[in-house]
Amino acid sequence: MTRTHTVVDSPYGPLTLVATDSVLSGLYMTGQRHRPAEETFGAPDPRPFAEAVHQLDAYFAGGLTHFDLPLHLSGTPFQLSVWARLRAIPYGETRSYGDLADALGNPGASRAVGLANGRNPIGIIVPCHRVIGASGSLTGYGGGLDRKQRLLAFERGAADDALF
Repeated sequence: MTRTHTVVDSPYGPLTLVATDSVLSGLYMTGQRHRPAEETFGAPDPRPFAEAVHQLDAYFAGGLTHFDLPLHLSGTPFQLSVWARLRAIPYGETRSYGDLADALGNPGASRAVGLANGRNPIGIIVPCHRVIGASGSLTGYGGGLDRKQRLLAFERGAADDALF
């Protein structure tokens, strides 16, 4: 198993992209909660990330609403099921933790869904920012609530996604 990484600029700060055997396995923001130690990212090498960078650039330019990339997601079966549900949330829309728990056939699992959501290793592309509290509140986000609010506003076409 070979890991490599690169860092790219974005309107939301630098993004560290990590690949495992040349397949995207991580997208981390600066100061992100549950961000792995830098030494686990592998050697710097931008080559495996050309398509991911291209799609991220298109997303940030407002021209891409659905990512189509091979992903190497590592987690428990429950986490993988939550992350698959995240990828099904349409651009510009949100779902509550309870909605996701219901969709998974386990209506009492909203807290577990929240924990799995917080451990999502591929932010933005696996859109954990689209999950909100039952009351519509912006509850938790590993990249920070400011970024979550800005990403949601950006996807809704609002003008208040100005840089930090």
